[in-house]
Amino acid sequence: MKELNNIKEVYFIGIGGIGMSALARYFKAKGKKVSGYDKTETALTKQLVKEGITVHYEDDEKHIAKEADIVVYTPAIPVAHKGLSYYRDNSYPLLKRSDVLGEITKSSFNICIAGTHGKTTITTMTAHLLRHSGYGCNAFLGGIAANYNSNFWSSEKNVCVAEADEYDRSFLKLHPDIAVISAMDADHLDIYGTEDEMQQAFVDFAGQVKKGGVLFSKWGLKKSAELKADHHFTYSLQNSNADAYAANIVNKEGGYVFDVHTTGGWLKNVALNMGGLHNIENAVAAIAIAKQLHIEDEKIKAAVADFKGVKRRFEYIIPPSNSRTVYVDDYAHHPAELEALIKGAKLLFAGKKCTVVFQPHLFSRTRDFAGAFAASLDLADEVILLPVYPARELPIAGVTSKMIFDKMKNERKHIMDKAEVLNWIKNRYDQNNPNLLITAGAGDIDQLVQPVKEILENGE
Repeated sequence: MKELNNIKEVYFIGIGGIGMSALARYFKAKGKKVSGYDKTETALTKQLVKEGITVHYEDDEKHIAKEADIVVYTPAIPVAHKGLSYYRDNSYPLLKRSDVLGEITKSSFNICIAGTHGKTTITTMTAHLLRHSGYGCNAFLGGIAANYNSNFWSSEKNVCVAEADEYDRSFLKLHPDIAVISAMDADHLDIYGTEDEMQQAFVDFAGQVKKGGVLFSKWGLKKSAELKADHHFTYSLQNSNADAYAANIVNKEGGYVFDVHTTGGWLKNVALNMGGLHNIENAVAAIAIAKQLHIEDEKIKAAVADFKGVKRRFEYIIPPSNSRTVYVDDYAHHPAELEALIKGAKLLFAGKKCTVVFQPHLFSRTRDFAGAFAASLDLADEVILLPVYPARELPIAGVTSKMIFDKMKNERKHIMDKAEVLNWIKNRYDQNNPNLLITAGAGDIDQLVQPVKEILENGE
């Protein structure tokens, strides 16, 4: 592979992916020629085009960059993809996203956030904290930071904050100076086979922390004793056995005010203007990192108060101050994430009827966790299930949303397609009473957000 500084042109296969687009923006910021393919046009790909990056949506050799010095691809791309086949047959340097991120971060001070849930919010909070406080960092995020409407930014400071993805063992190509492990719940069993094998990958990730480096792990993780680093601290929502935790939590206008204890002492009256108790825990991890970097307390508090969240992470589409109906959209696609989302929302908006519209993501995940999804969704007052979003997978015989539906105890449940959901909200959703509506999932359920918002706001 050429030295990154000597590269003139980069082509991305799957450029619309959240991690891929961050790398595309990185190379564009470095003055390289950047182009790529994706299956469908999205708000993100449209934004990339506005930024001067060429994107095409037809899998045809005539559109690909023949002068590319490197080709970056996502493992989700089918083997039979024509563009990928052309590059492979003609011996172009083919690299996964994780290879490139590993190369970029070889000579920088790296803060890498891993975990089966929470990592995107912690990564974005941490990067925002470093940017807002003036400390500075390069950021490679797994979501769109609402403060900056981007998943990437650059800095002259040789510090990288990067989301460390466990899918396909990608995070084992990173070498953190500071690492976080937020969760190790079973997931991606299509890759790992067993929960134990997946958790071993997190143990291996901890082993990637550089000599003298710091690891923060959530209190009570399985295999916690096997997570080794020269300096290992724990964090928690409220468990005072952890090294960092929150206390004196008070609900305030759809957000919270609380105190945070770290190894550096107490940080009082921290204001977080987003919902979900799990996001307080995420903030504790980000604050613990900032304290480790000796950022001043008042700068930390100002940055947290200014944090506007991550798109599709407990995102207020219709905020609590505007309507009898509060509308939250979230990326939750694992049973533990759904449980945290619904519990947190219901605590924050007690007394409102909670309706969840959920789109299962992947046939394999639906099959592996149908019972757990049902138990999480039973926490809602009413549930609408969309068909399974296949993403990179082919259908699995007998695996549909009905697997979850049949295991649910809640009788107020429905299976609908997107058009039926919009019709149901328009004609059958009772907006005269206090309501909490949640749309959740990692597929294309986000296409419903704007139409649903318009129906709720306009009554049509």
